[in-house]
Amino acid sequence: MRHGQTPTTGAKLPGRAKGLHLADAGRDQAAAVAARIAELPKVDAVYASPLERTKETAAPIATAVGQRVQTDRGLLECDFGEWTGRDLKDLMKLPEWKTVQRYPSGFRFPGGESFKEMQGRITGALAAIALRHRGGVAVAVSHADPIKAAVADALGTHLDLFQRIVISPCSVTAIAYGDEGPIVLAVNSITGPLTTLAPS
Repeated sequence: MRHGQTPTTGAKLPGRAKGLHLADAGRDQAAAVAARIAELPKVDAVYASPLERTKETAAPIATAVGQRVQTDRGLLECDFGEWTGRDLKDLMKLPEWKTVQRYPSGFRFPGGESFKEMQGRITGALAAIALRHRGGVAVAVSHADPIKAAVADALGTHLDLFQRIVISPCSVTAIAYGDEGPIVLAVNSITGPLTTLAPS
């Protein structure tokens, strides 16, 4: 799932910059999603990227399910390099922005990570978590772009189409990992019970 809303959500590209905490709305979102996740029969683990906003989102979930938050660097936001902290309205004016939207598989952030590297990192982290908790349920709190990339991979969709996927703050995306490949159970779920999610 994605972390909750921050004071800069939708306005800046915070990336991996430290010191960005949840806004009041984000804390409310985290509490609400914790209540949804607490309805599941059992949650075996709660993971978060090392950034403050993900750990703050994961904390009420971990409390609600009787687990502790474990950090996993594989869940980190994309490394936006020189674009880190910049206003989105300014970045959208750059000619490179069209490449980010239409041909992300061919783009590397100046001084940062490529989308392909990000996708490999997040899918590798999720595969390791799934293997560690085989047959169980694990919550992984990450960031919009890595989650979109993981969903694209699970669907067998090319990375160049991943910008068509929407991942809202504190939304739940559920993927079942098994021997025959991943099954996407839900994407960008904001409300409703999670107990009914299962492969059909």
